[in-house]
Amino acid sequence: QVQLVESGGGLVQAGGSLRLSCAASERTFAMGWFRQGPGKEREAAAIITWTRGTTYAESVKGRFTISRADVGNTVYLQMNNLKPEDTAVYFCAARKLFGDNLLSASYDYWGQGTQVTVSS
Repeated sequence: QVQLVESGGGLVQAGGSLRLSCAASERTFAMGWFRQGPGKEREAAAIITWTRGTTYAESVKGRFTISRADVGNTVYLQMNNLKPEDTAVYFCAARKLFGDNLLSASYDYWGQGTQVTVSS
């Protein structure tokens, strides 16, 4: 069972930046971040594979950057130019097998979620 420990998040004004971190207890094929806004379905934001291939949702391209630590199993999500519509609970997710990067059903392991609130 892969354990995921998230950190980061908080309250920021529009145009500001935040950084999320997610540490996994073991190596996985892919890790990333999904988010669920008020009254919305959970959606993928950014994913990175163990080969450092990345996938981004159209809504965050050019503003969010996902990366992996050189040592260990930690993934970071740098979020810049945040908008009120980025307000959501952000969940770290991981999977050990091949699958659709942007499909939540592809992921077997989930963090507890961290709140990101962007004020206008």
